[in-house]
Amino acid sequence: MSETQPLFPEPAVIARPDRRFLRAHPAHLIALGFGAGLSPKAPGTVGTLWAWLVFLIIMPWMSDLHWGLLITASTLLGWWACTVTARHMQVSDPGSIVWDEVIAFWLVLWLVMPAGLLEQLVAFGLFRFFDAVKPGPVAWADQLWHAQARSGTPAGWRLAGLGILLDDLVAAFCTVLVIALWHFIIP
Repeated sequence: MSETQPLFPEPAVIARPDRRFLRAHPAHLIALGFGAGLSPKAPGTVGTLWAWLVFLIIMPWMSDLHWGLLITASTLLGWWACTVTARHMQVSDPGSIVWDEVIAFWLVLWLVMPAGLLEQLVAFGLFRFFDAVKPGPVAWADQLWHAQARSGTPAGWRLAGLGILLDDLVAAFCTVLVIALWHFIIP
Protein backbone atom coordinates (compact mmCIF):
# COMPACT_ATOMS: atom_id res chain seq x y z
CA MET A 1 0.00 0.00 0.00
CA SER A 2 1.53 3.31 -1.06
CA GLU A 3 0.84 6.67 0.45
CA THR A 4 -0.16 9.50 -1.83
CA GLN A 5 1.18 12.96 -1.38
CA PRO A 6 -1.41 15.55 -0.38
CA LEU A 7 -2.31 18.01 -3.11
CA PHE A 8 -1.74 20.96 -0.77
CA PRO A 9 0.98 20.08 1.75
CA GLU A 10 1.10 22.26 4.87
CA PRO A 11 2.33 24.96 4.92
CA ALA A 12 2.15 25.53 1.18
CA VAL A 13 2.33 29.18 0.29
CA ILE A 14 1.37 29.45 -3.36
CA ALA A 15 2.49 32.85 -4.56
CA ARG A 16 1.57 32.33 -8.19
CA PRO A 17 -1.14 29.82 -9.01
CA ASP A 18 -0.94 27.97 -12.31
CA ARG A 19 -3.33 25.97 -14.50
CA ARG A 20 -2.76 22.86 -12.40
CA PHE A 21 -3.83 24.73 -9.27
CA LEU A 22 -6.82 26.19 -11.16
CA ARG A 23 -8.05 22.72 -12.10
CA ALA A 24 -7.22 21.05 -8.76
CA HIS A 25 -10.45 22.09 -6.99
CA PRO A 26 -13.79 23.60 -8.14
CA ALA A 27 -13.32 26.45 -5.64
CA HIS A 28 -10.08 27.47 -7.38
CA LEU A 29 -11.83 27.63 -10.75
CA ILE A 30 -14.47 29.97 -9.36
CA ALA A 31 -12.23 32.11 -7.13
CA LEU A 32 -9.68 32.60 -9.91
CA GLY A 33 -12.44 33.77 -12.26
CA PHE A 34 -12.25 30.74 -14.57
CA GLY A 35 -8.63 31.59 -15.32
CA ALA A 36 -8.75 35.40 -15.37
CA GLY A 37 -6.84 35.45 -12.07
CA LEU A 38 -3.92 33.64 -13.70
CA SER A 39 -3.03 36.80 -15.63
CA PRO A 40 0.60 37.71 -14.85
CA LYS A 41 -0.26 41.42 -14.92
CA ALA A 42 -3.23 43.17 -13.31
CA PRO A 43 -5.36 40.09 -12.53
CA GLY A 44 -7.99 42.31 -10.85
CA THR A 45 -8.39 44.35 -14.03
CA VAL A 46 -8.52 41.18 -16.15
CA GLY A 47 -11.15 39.74 -13.79
CA THR A 48 -13.20 42.93 -14.07
CA LEU A 49 -12.96 42.82 -17.88
CA TRP A 50 -14.04 39.15 -17.79
CA ALA A 51 -17.03 40.14 -15.62
CA TRP A 52 -17.97 42.90 -18.08
CA LEU A 53 -17.79 40.53 -21.05
CA VAL A 54 -19.89 37.85 -19.33
CA PHE A 55 -22.40 40.48 -18.23
CA LEU A 56 -22.86 41.70 -21.81
CA ILE A 57 -23.14 38.15 -23.17
CA ILE A 58 -25.83 36.99 -20.74
CA MET A 59 -27.67 40.32 -20.36
CA PRO A 60 -30.28 39.61 -23.07
CA TRP A 61 -31.59 36.61 -21.10
CA MET A 62 -31.57 38.25 -17.67
CA SER A 63 -34.30 40.11 -15.82
CA ASP A 64 -33.76 42.14 -12.65
CA LEU A 65 -34.89 39.13 -10.64
CA HIS A 66 -32.39 36.91 -12.46
CA TRP A 67 -29.56 39.39 -11.82
CA GLY A 68 -30.48 39.66 -8.15
CA LEU A 69 -30.53 35.89 -7.78
CA LEU A 70 -27.30 35.41 -9.76
CA ILE A 71 -25.41 38.03 -7.76
CA THR A 72 -26.72 36.67 -4.44
CA ALA A 73 -25.89 33.07 -5.35
CA SER A 74 -22.49 34.12 -6.76
CA THR A 75 -21.70 35.99 -3.55
CA LEU A 76 -22.51 32.98 -1.37
CA LEU A 77 -20.66 30.61 -3.69
CA GLY A 78 -17.79 33.11 -3.91
CA TRP A 79 -17.51 33.31 -0.12
CA TRP A 80 -16.94 29.56 -0.05
CA ALA A 81 -14.67 29.47 -3.12
CA CYS A 82 -12.51 32.39 -2.00
CA THR A 83 -12.20 30.93 1.52
CA VAL A 84 -11.10 27.52 0.23
CA THR A 85 -8.71 28.98 -2.34
CA ALA A 86 -7.09 31.43 0.09
CA ARG A 87 -6.66 28.61 2.61
CA HIS A 88 -5.06 26.36 -0.02
CA MET A 89 -2.74 29.19 -1.04
CA GLN A 90 -2.02 30.05 2.62
CA VAL A 91 -2.46 33.75 1.77
CA SER A 92 -5.22 35.84 3.36
CA ASP A 93 -6.14 37.85 0.24
CA PRO A 94 -4.31 36.64 -2.87
CA GLY A 95 -4.30 39.00 -5.84
CA SER A 96 -5.10 36.10 -8.16
CA ILE A 97 -8.52 35.68 -6.54
CA VAL A 98 -10.72 37.80 -8.79
CA TRP A 99 -14.22 36.49 -8.05
CA ASP A 100 -14.64 39.50 -5.77
CA GLU A 101 -14.15 41.80 -8.77
CA VAL A 102 -16.55 39.72 -10.86
CA ILE A 103 -19.42 39.90 -8.37
CA ALA A 104 -18.85 43.54 -7.53
CA PHE A 105 -18.67 44.66 -11.16
CA TRP A 106 -21.78 42.65 -12.06
CA LEU A 107 -23.52 44.56 -9.27
CA VAL A 108 -22.27 47.89 -10.65
CA LEU A 109 -23.38 47.10 -14.20
CA TRP A 110 -26.75 45.77 -13.07
CA LEU A 111 -27.44 48.97 -11.15
CA VAL A 112 -26.26 51.41 -13.86
CA MET A 113 -27.92 49.69 -16.83
CA PRO A 114 -29.24 50.65 -19.26
CA ALA A 115 -26.05 52.52 -19.94
CA GLY A 116 -24.19 53.32 -23.10
CA LEU A 117 -20.59 52.36 -23.73
CA LEU A 118 -19.25 55.66 -22.32
CA GLU A 119 -21.08 55.21 -19.02
CA GLN A 120 -19.96 51.58 -18.83
CA LEU A 121 -16.35 52.72 -19.39
CA VAL A 122 -16.76 55.32 -16.64
CA ALA A 123 -18.18 52.62 -14.34
CA PHE A 124 -15.22 50.37 -15.18
CA GLY A 125 -12.70 53.16 -14.52
CA LEU A 126 -14.33 54.24 -11.28
CA PHE A 127 -14.61 50.68 -10.01
CA ARG A 128 -10.96 49.92 -10.82
CA PHE A 129 -9.96 53.20 -9.11
CA PHE A 130 -11.89 52.40 -5.93
CA ASP A 131 -10.68 48.79 -5.91
CA ALA A 132 -7.01 49.55 -6.56
CA VAL A 133 -6.49 52.82 -4.65
CA LYS A 134 -8.91 51.91 -1.83
CA PRO A 135 -9.85 55.40 -0.67
CA GLY A 136 -11.94 55.99 2.47
CA PRO A 137 -14.58 53.35 3.07
CA VAL A 138 -12.90 50.85 0.74
CA ALA A 139 -9.68 51.04 2.79
CA TRP A 140 -11.74 50.61 5.97
CA ALA A 141 -13.38 47.45 4.59
CA ASP A 142 -10.04 46.10 3.39
CA GLN A 143 -8.29 46.78 6.71
CA LEU A 144 -11.20 45.30 8.67
CA TRP A 145 -10.48 41.93 7.09
CA HIS A 146 -6.70 42.21 7.24
CA ALA A 147 -6.84 43.10 10.95
CA GLN A 148 -9.03 40.02 11.53
CA ALA A 149 -6.62 37.80 9.58
CA ARG A 150 -3.57 39.17 11.44
CA SER A 151 -5.20 38.65 14.83
CA GLY A 152 -5.05 34.89 14.29
CA THR A 153 -8.54 34.37 15.70
CA PRO A 154 -10.08 30.99 14.88
CA ALA A 155 -12.79 32.63 12.77
CA GLY A 156 -10.14 34.10 10.45
CA TRP A 157 -10.05 31.35 7.83
CA ARG A 158 -13.80 30.68 8.03
CA LEU A 159 -14.45 34.31 7.17
CA ALA A 160 -11.64 34.65 4.62
CA GLY A 161 -13.92 34.69 1.60
CA LEU A 162 -16.21 37.29 3.13
CA GLY A 163 -13.21 39.51 3.87
CA ILE A 164 -11.96 39.11 0.32
CA LEU A 165 -15.37 40.08 -1.09
CA LEU A 166 -16.10 42.95 1.30
CA ASP A 167 -13.78 45.68 0.00
CA ASP A 168 -14.87 45.06 -3.60
CA LEU A 169 -18.53 45.29 -2.64
CA VAL A 170 -17.78 48.60 -0.91
CA ALA A 171 -15.88 49.71 -4.05
CA ALA A 172 -18.99 48.80 -6.08
CA PHE A 173 -21.16 50.87 -3.73
CA CYS A 174 -18.81 53.86 -4.09
CA THR A 175 -18.83 53.49 -7.87
CA VAL A 176 -22.62 53.44 -8.03
CA LEU A 177 -22.81 56.39 -5.63
CA VAL A 178 -20.51 58.51 -7.82
CA ILE A 179 -22.50 57.61 -10.94
CA ALA A 180 -25.77 58.43 -9.16
CA LEU A 181 -24.35 61.82 -8.11
CA TRP A 182 -23.19 62.38 -11.69
CA HIS A 183 -26.75 61.75 -12.92
CA PHE A 184 -28.18 64.00 -10.20
CA ILE A 185 -25.85 66.90 -11.06
CA ILE A 186 -25.97 66.42 -14.84
CA PRO A 187 -29.45 65.03 -15.63
